[in-house]
Amino acid sequence: METYLVHPDKIQEKALKAFLKALEVPYEIKKGHDLPEHVVAGIRKGQDDIKAGKSFSLEEFKEKISTI
Repeated sequence: METYLVHPDKIQEKALKAFLKALEVPYEIKKGHDLPEHVVAGIRKGQDDIKAGKSFSLEEFKEKISTI
């Protein structure tokens, strides 16, 4: 069995549900986006780094990579 992730707008969602129902294809709808724990941990670390002053602007980044 294959799994498909689709991101329809409201009009497309109505048509998609009708299509799946007509073909008797089982489906489930999941609301929200549960991120894997390692992703959440990385986001938290980044936020902590920013609070600790361990960040620089886009302009500073551009300057640093231009010297490479």
